Amino acid sequence: MKQIVAKTDQAQLIFEIQNNRVLLVKMNNNDLRDAPDNIKTHFGITELQITGRNFHHKGLSFVDTNPGSDLIYQKHLLSLTETGKQLVITQTDVSGKIVVDSVYQLFNDTQIIRSWTKVSNHTKYQQGIEYLSSFAITGINQSDDLLTNYSEHNQLFVANNNWTAEAQWKKASLKDLGLDYWVDGEKKQAATKRISINNNSSWSCSEYSPTGLLTNEVTKETAVWEIENNGAWHYEITDIGAGNLLALRLSGPEELDNGWWHQLDNGDSFTTCKVAFGEILGDAEDALQELTKYRRLIRRKNDDNRRLPVIFNDYMNGLAGDPTTKKEIPLINQAQVVGCEYYVIDCGWYAPGYWWDSVGEWMPSEKRFPDGIEQLIQYIRNAGMIPGLWLEIEVMGIHCPLADKLPDDWFFMRHGKRIIDADRYHLDFRNSEVVEFADAVVKRLVEDYGVGYIKMDYNITTGLGTDLKSDSVGDGLLEHNRAYIEWIKTLFKKYPKLVIENCGSGGMRHDYAMLAQHSIQSLTDQTDYVRNGNVAAVGASVVAPEQCAVWSYPLTDGDDEEVVFNMVNAMLLRIHQSGLLDHVQGSRLRLVKQGIETYKTYRQKIPQMLPAWPDGLTQLDDEWFSFALKGQRELYLAVWRGHGQRSHHQINLAKYGNIGAVKVLYPDAKSVDYKVYGNQLNINFPTEKMARLFHVSFK
Repeated sequence: MKQIVAKTDQAQLIFEIQNNRVLLVKMNNNDLRDAPDNIKTHFGITELQITGRNFHHKGLSFVDTNPGSDLIYQKHLLSLTETGKQLVITQTDVSGKIVVDSVYQLFNDTQIIRSWTKVSNHTKYQQGIEYLSSFAITGINQSDDLLTNYSEHNQLFVANNNWTAEAQWKKASLKDLGLDYWVDGEKKQAATKRISINNNSSWSCSEYSPTGLLTNEVTKETAVWEIENNGAWHYEITDIGAGNLLALRLSGPEELDNGWWHQLDNGDSFTTCKVAFGEILGDAEDALQELTKYRRLIRRKNDDNRRLPVIFNDYMNGLAGDPTTKKEIPLINQAQVVGCEYYVIDCGWYAPGYWWDSVGEWMPSEKRFPDGIEQLIQYIRNAGMIPGLWLEIEVMGIHCPLADKLPDDWFFMRHGKRIIDADRYHLDFRNSEVVEFADAVVKRLVEDYGVGYIKMDYNITTGLGTDLKSDSVGDGLLEHNRAYIEWIKTLFKKYPKLVIENCGSGGMRHDYAMLAQHSIQSLTDQTDYVRNGNVAAVGASVVAPEQCAVWSYPLTDGDDEEVVFNMVNAMLLRIHQSGLLDHVQGSRLRLVKQGIETYKTYRQKIPQMLPAWPDGLTQLDDEWFSFALKGQRELYLAVWRGHGQRSHHQINLAKYGNIGAVKVLYPDAKSVDYKVYGNQLNINFPTEKMARLFHVSFK
């Protein structure tokens, strides 16, 4: 029997070739090589559905597609890369003229594998692609026994998103989600049920993060995955109905769920979105730590993720889109006092009054900045900080003076009409003139105004996409998504020191197509500081800690504990300092400064540390919650008490080592009652809305 083996220090893939079909039989610890041959026939590696081909299954799931289920092995190539190895397996349909390359990238430093697929048409005819998997696997978490009751033993973690309530993980068994385990002697029941998680439109995280976890409580295995696309995507879990095999399919957009269809002419090819997948022996936390390692490996190398400078932004619970020279000067002075290193002027700088539906020219308002915005930017530089400005480059307001002068092919279109979302049109980056326009805007900000930071926001969506010059609305969206990423890449080549923050009404577009390029992500627009802590505590589950920016915005009428809570929210991630600091005085301002000073003593460690959740992946409005960064024999641990009556909380840290010493790292002037019993930390926060940052060292 012929095998294909790809292996690094951390990851392993083994394929068998039976009857010229390629079968994935081992991934890391999930070993299915001893499965019966009739079961192995369902371990195919690619799903491809072409219009007009016969589906081989019941229901709507993307298993046993055609020609996907009939692909024939041709060759493979294993090569070394800078970070590990890459395997390309080439298959064809029975004609030999539909060619499919399945690509697997293995890394030396993580168990996570990156995967994508390319299909090429060498027939004389056009071929319509309805579905193409980026990664397909059958038998996940089933290494111990293929007849394990996966339905009750597997828990699916889905990362729900909502505006101001990002990364809210919900856990349920597959049985509770409607995927039942069928056994009746030798009878096998074909499944029509699939657990289908989708994202549509151009907010890649509008309802869900493109990340999932499946933990088997019997085999102690966890599967983890992530889809890298800044638009629509799809994943599904189902039983293929042949030996009770659990199947997972990962993809970008497809026709059934996302309105995507792509036509291949003779000689054309199409490549899917990249995805990540790993099978590990461990729990959800262990899997997310592996995913963190992976995110760091695929990310553009940049100085921002090494230095982690502190950013002041004037928006949140601050100027809120109403910047003027008069208002900015005292804030700039206070931002300098507390130790901020960047200063960002947020939205509103380009219009004298209401600006939402008139954005698009990106020229500074003379009324807001009578002496010119350049003078204010220089004031920021003179204060020792790098200046930044807000942009929303993909949109143009319906009342923007440019909007009526531009042709329709600058914009997303459907059924002959411009798409309007919340009083804005959406620019189409497939159009080279749009790219030239965007280039000119950024050039002016960087070269003329001297900006070193751009907060790139994105507050509307496209719907399913555009049908202008596209095979389908979903295909128009995907092509725009990819054109936008290519444009971002050119900006970093032109301006390697420029920091571009990825923001989509907070965290509505935190995918790793965007974050492989951008060094920093705005996690949320949550304005309530207690709920902001809830979101911050789980932020590193979807974004690497050194990329995950969280607001800290002391209130004008708060107390010391409110300031501490606000600071702790951000101190294990990236600090987005905000609030009206010119109205924050005395001990409260000193606590802001102390928090930033404390952060600077350990921030250089964050890019090497791994996220940990001693209380699990907590939820919005939980009474007690925690988040930690794990290093070599040490833990930086944030603990919060939100709303509730319970003043005592216990945290078991045995998983991370034997406790040697515990101290409160911040704030040093605010004592709190805590005791250590073995490897358990017992904490007493006497009032609601308290937080502390601890440092734990292990023996």
